[in-house]
Amino acid sequence: MKPQVLVVGAGPVGLTMAAELARYGVSVRIVDKAAARTDKSKAIVLWSRTLELIDRMGCGAAFVGAGVKAHGANIIAGGTRLAHIDLAGLDTPHPYALMLPQSDTERLMEEYLNSLGVEVERRVELTRFVADEDAVTAFLRRLDGSEEALDVDWMIGCDGAHSAVRHGLGMEFEGDTLVSHWILADLHLADAPPPDEIEIYWHADGVLLLFPISPGRYRVIADVGNIKPGEHPSDPTLDEVQSLIDQRGPGGIKASTPIWLSSFTINERKVTDYRAERVFLAGDAAHIHSPAGGQGMNTGMQDAFNLAWKLALVCRGAANAEPLLSSYSMERSEVGREVLVAAGRLTTVAMLRGEFMQGIRNHLASLLFGLSPVRQAMTNTMSELSIGYPDSPLTIAGGHGHSGPAAGERAPVSAAGHHVGLGNRPRFMLFAVADGGSAALIARHGDLLEPETRAPYADDGIWLVRPDGYVAMAARSGAWDRVGAYLDWIASGVGDAG
Repeated sequence: MKPQVLVVGAGPVGLTMAAELARYGVSVRIVDKAAARTDKSKAIVLWSRTLELIDRMGCGAAFVGAGVKAHGANIIAGGTRLAHIDLAGLDTPHPYALMLPQSDTERLMEEYLNSLGVEVERRVELTRFVADEDAVTAFLRRLDGSEEALDVDWMIGCDGAHSAVRHGLGMEFEGDTLVSHWILADLHLADAPPPDEIEIYWHADGVLLLFPISPGRYRVIADVGNIKPGEHPSDPTLDEVQSLIDQRGPGGIKASTPIWLSSFTINERKVTDYRAERVFLAGDAAHIHSPAGGQGMNTGMQDAFNLAWKLALVCRGAANAEPLLSSYSMERSEVGREVLVAAGRLTTVAMLRGEFMQGIRNHLASLLFGLSPVRQAMTNTMSELSIGYPDSPLTIAGGHGHSGPAAGERAPVSAAGHHVGLGNRPRFMLFAVADGGSAALIARHGDLLEPETRAPYADDGIWLVRPDGYVAMAARSGAWDRVGAYLDWIASGVGDAG
């Protein structure tokens, strides 16, 4: 059977994309030129919102069981804790950062993908492609030199910062490479800080970050000065890492048994549009940014969750291609821009030099993080629970003046634990008083609507929630005509959105 979708790249984003499409009944192939999954830890944190979305796939328990829960983070300068960020109070089933090496994230996601009957085709490289308004022809080359011309309806580039798909589209990867030089070390630490918190040390000579990975094992990141254009610094030694820990850390920590030592520079780049007709970009193929905040992999995986349900509805014939598919770039490009700006700002603040500027920074941080609203905003941003789509073309603003989430906001999972979308079809959900008014909608839009109504938020309104858990629209009780108009619009692409 001809596949409907080709996913290029089998990292966390590509695996998530293929798994979601396969779960929704879309015929998909996924290829990667690498011989095997990464054996490096690379991205090591899964945030609350990503875990909620993995739960919706039905495999969240495996990820949580394999990771370590970090319940907070501390910012420390001169031996004084300037701020404590507590994740335990987040309104989510996952009030923590799950520390999990990327190698394990890929392993677990690939195992789930395999359970859906899809295998990654490795040592298969995309050499070029031709796309028009009707189809995509991708030219694939295997290790033995054999080639294949594959015709698909859609192609998604999840193939990283050096994306062949992005290059094939001729898209500009706009942004900068910072001159700062950073070191990264995965190793064991003895007499380290609490194993369930992230430690951030602001030192006069630079920043030091300690992330717990597993009992006794930590990720160490530090900036070590600037580099010249074209310069490629060597990877650090264990002694050099130990020296940085002694200089900037709390003292008494002993590093040993290095697993991975590396150096890197920070790129802050992004494409303008995540879509070109029948070809899409996701993850690092579309956006890369500072590792400050650990948002990169999570942002890419959420690109996949956003696109998969839309593309699945189109592939299944349940919805018109527009406005669904054009909304992907509009929604996710804005999120990517916000993450890039926020990560860049965090990096700049952490790398401030000079006693005067650092003193001002430390004083302001102590004052601001003493305010509960600031701490709450920070935790919601870190956990990615604050992500929403209020300005999306799929969001109908207003419509009610009652309690409950506003249009464009995430539907609180803790208020509706059943809202997990475990079925094999991406469907909208209605949350409302069961007054019988939804029966006609369900009869008319069985491919788009879950067959039940519930009222987890309030008893005086209607909430229509997208398959990815964001509120598409809210209306007053009994306003079924508005909900019907919206679903008609999604199904046909014509008419009024409600």
